[in-house]
Amino acid sequence: MLPSFVALLGLGLSAAPPPSPAAPSASAVLHAQCRTHAADPSRPWALAHGMDLDGKAFRARDGRPASDAIVAGFLRREAPDAGGTARYFFDAFTPDGTPVEPHPALQVKTFLLAGLPRSHTFPTAWGKVTLRELVASLQHGFRPALAASPDGAWALDALSHVLEPGGSFVNGAGETVRMDAVMDTALATLESANAELARGMKAGLPQVPKNKQGIYAHPCGGLHFFQAVAGWARFPAVRKAWGARLDAQVDVLVYRLGSESRQYEAALTAAPAYRVPVLVQMVKFHGHFLEALGRYRDETGWKPTPSQARAVEEAKAALASATLRLEATGAFRDTGALARTQPQLALDLVGDACHAARGWDLWASAKAR
Repeated sequence: MLPSFVALLGLGLSAAPPPSPAAPSASAVLHAQCRTHAADPSRPWALAHGMDLDGKAFRARDGRPASDAIVAGFLRREAPDAGGTARYFFDAFTPDGTPVEPHPALQVKTFLLAGLPRSHTFPTAWGKVTLRELVASLQHGFRPALAASPDGAWALDALSHVLEPGGSFVNGAGETVRMDAVMDTALATLESANAELARGMKAGLPQVPKNKQGIYAHPCGGLHFFQAVAGWARFPAVRKAWGARLDAQVDVLVYRLGSESRQYEAALTAAPAYRVPVLVQMVKFHGHFLEALGRYRDETGWKPTPSQARAVEEAKAALASATLRLEATGAFRDTGALARTQPQLALDLVGDACHAARGWDLWASAKAR
């Protein structure tokens, strides 16, 4: 259980003021931003984020399924030796710096979680390739050390959705990779990365400063890593084995809501010149927070306690407020122009809007659950 000091209703967060009749809601802003800017067929990373929101139904602007556009345009094939098997991969970036798969297995993970069956076939210049073949290539290239890497979240998420407890495979180095051991390592990695936050929570500290330490050294603040680890607990045997250890990681995530929200609001006051980047970080965190806990609930049957349910409502209010404040700056409107002058900010405005829209959707009907 969380210490009593984590009274989330006392964070000072409040719902955004009611919009004027002509103003779109925060949800509408996020969905429009994602679906508009993630549909460019020349930007595979963005297409994957559109699929994060709309699953396999998401289409590129040219009408193709996003997954087909990604594979046809960007999948690479390593020709087999005589009698061997072809291997498939995505480059991290195109020669001009466009992100394709900056994190290992991001695309395969996206296809699997979007609901494509492993028998699904994609068109390519050399013929058809199945998702099963892409998974086999992921397994061939996987090394167990990735379970302890901040960049391992996407590969872990993908593999944990094609294997069950007790499952294993042989990688390209001839190693037998046992998923139970891999995911146990991943949980230990999450615990280690969250250790400073856990100490702050237990000590009753109102916040733990973000200094790119621990979990903050992970992409997106480790929220993808949490999703990959927590999703493995959809198996009853894993939930039983991990028990209080995983519960503690959920508590730390909820503690982060108060800790980080205070720091973001303080940064807005102290550094008004950085208003847009700070608001983007707020959308990133609160959107990923809602997505992480929404997935955890849907995949494992987790039932939030009353205080955890209040945390979700606080996060929704904070996300709505940050989204509308960001919309008021014109940043969403100017995403195309920002792509030329501040490319990373523009990427965040697209990718984080997609994650936030999905997080919003996962909790949109929470009262009915």
